[in-house]
Amino acid sequence: MFRKVSTLRQTVGCALRINAIRNVHYEQGQSPEPKIREYFYYIDHQGQLFLDDAKMKNFTSCFKEKDFLQFFFKRVKFNNTGRYEEDFPYVSPCGRERNYIRCDDLPIVFTQILETADGEPDLLSCNHTGDKLTLTFDPEKVCMLPETGRIYHPAGDRVGGVGLIKSALAIELSKYFEFSPDKEFEPPVYFTWKGHRYSLTNELIPSLKKMDKFKSPAYVPEI
Repeated sequence: MFRKVSTLRQTVGCALRINAIRNVHYEQGQSPEPKIREYFYYIDHQGQLFLDDAKMKNFTSCFKEKDFLQFFFKRVKFNNTGRYEEDFPYVSPCGRERNYIRCDDLPIVFTQILETADGEPDLLSCNHTGDKLTLTFDPEKVCMLPETGRIYHPAGDRVGGVGLIKSALAIELSKYFEFSPDKEFEPPVYFTWKGHRYSLTNELIPSLKKMDKFKSPAYVPEI
């Protein structure tokens, strides 16, 4: 599956990358040991996937093929390989390929709500995969951080149990939150979805504190 992007990798990633800020040295496709190849990726807060050393990171340069994205994101987990763990805290292994990942916030970004019929729970689509990679949307477990404006939702344990909601979608959802009186700088306590008013559990707050998400700078959402 990862062979499909070999041309793009060669175009953008053949040169040695030296990042002066992080002091990270790598070459796309490098082989640290026999039959092992390593590649390096970046995920922005819109859930778009790029080669880490792509000079321009926008819609035209991100990966868009849904089958590839589903294959890639289904395998994302914490990087415990002993290599690049500080600068690339996640990895998506594929056979003899190690695909190291750094991200603007979190690797799993919910980019779309897929509404269902017949009373079935709605679904959250992950990282622009459409209906190929989804999680059940649980309205009472969404969590907004007023400090940053970012909204989170539970995700798989392999990535720490938390995913980010894409900023454009977060803007749409933000109008459904209610804050406690005189506590607008604390996470909201109610969320109304499809006519039902949910009491928010805010159970993600301990995990977000561990991840230092309360210290994340505010950002200007991109639409």
